[in-house]
Amino acid sequence: MNPRSIYQTCKPLILASSSPRRRAYFQDLGLDYRVHAADIDERLLPEEEPQIFVQRMAEEKARPIMDLYPESWIVAADTVVAFAGSVLGKPRDQEDAVSMLMQLSGKEHRVLTGICLACQQEGVVAVLSVSTRVIFSPFPENVARAYVATGEPMDKAGSYGIQGKGAFLVKEIIGSYSNVVGLPLSELLVMLGEYGVIAVSA
Repeated sequence: MNPRSIYQTCKPLILASSSPRRRAYFQDLGLDYRVHAADIDERLLPEEEPQIFVQRMAEEKARPIMDLYPESWIVAADTVVAFAGSVLGKPRDQEDAVSMLMQLSGKEHRVLTGICLACQQEGVVAVLSVSTRVIFSPFPENVARAYVATGEPMDKAGSYGIQGKGAFLVKEIIGSYSNVVGLPLSELLVMLGEYGVIAVSA
């Protein structure tokens, strides 16, 4: 174990996500884990609320991996942007990304992440969601297009990355910053600690 790690992993841990931001958080904390992401249908159901959607997605991402590794503890997550009654996921293309950004310009939206911690052998499927309010500064369409042209928004819910170039869009956040990045660390660490999956390094 790296003596500078903040946490140590006490049980087999799998991150059911291909997100580089989530992997980076696990690495920064010093967790020993492997990655195995599930390929699932991520379409919103009719009239499904954003909070219910992200919780359902997180659990559905975890369950196939539970079956493959019944002794391991699985962490799965799903993040969306909720605005004006709509759920904004990852953009389909550059025009879709520009459209999303212009909807959000100068306005407030919510970023919601569902987390599922699960272990088949232990009979555990724990699910929660975290919501953060984000307020954008107003910006014109040519700014949105210039940002989209960098390529950064294309794999991100709501078409922006607060931890990258997209930070300039954000005027204010109320709530968890790491949630906006894609993984609410405070809440996740409590879950992992409660089930003895991790412990503070000695």
